[in-house]
Amino acid sequence: MTVRVVLADDHVLIRSALQMVFTDAPDIEVVGEAATGAAAVRLAHELCPDVVVMDIRMPGMDGIEATRRITSEPVAPRIVVLTTFDDDAYVYGALRAGASGFLVKDMALEDIVSAVRVVAAGDALIAPSVTRRLIRMAVENPEPAGETASLNGLTEREREVLTLVGQGSSNAEIADRMHITMPTVKSYVGRLMTKLAARDRVQLVIVAYRTGLVSP
Repeated sequence: MTVRVVLADDHVLIRSALQMVFTDAPDIEVVGEAATGAAAVRLAHELCPDVVVMDIRMPGMDGIEATRRITSEPVAPRIVVLTTFDDDAYVYGALRAGASGFLVKDMALEDIVSAVRVVAAGDALIAPSVTRRLIRMAVENPEPAGETASLNGLTEREREVLTLVGQGSSNAEIADRMHITMPTVKSYVGRLMTKLAARDRVQLVIVAYRTGLVSP
């Protein structure tokens, strides 16, 4: 199955570099490029890609607002946000807007390609260098009263899975650690999202930290 991608970045050199590396991936096709957030929203609506690789800082509409508009559609592509080390507040905003991946621009291009595959498959991914700052901001910015997730309805095994998700373990790593199959892991993750009203895996990570299952 081919993953259809839209690239949204106001720097043509970055788009060109990503275009080149995606061209070498037989399972990924770049179907459009955008230099502004508004253009990204338009292309996402017109082309119906599987993934949008989104810069945060773009002229006019930024990547956060573009992400919010794209993910508000009934059938929306997954969003992978590209960020830099000084963009923590923007990254947290993009999380709340519905992004499923957070990558830094100095990552190896091959790692960005792998991340697109992960997100397209319905998973979520946060670059290790972003994780600690992102989680700290989530913990330091509590939800409004009544919105903090409760773990009371979780089984012991679900808590174990949530802890491993919070620690950044992939489904394969969780399966190996708990001696269960990948479909079983996916079933656990799906139930956790339902019980905790989490949109995706990224929000499960936040819940794991906020409830103390994982320490910053």
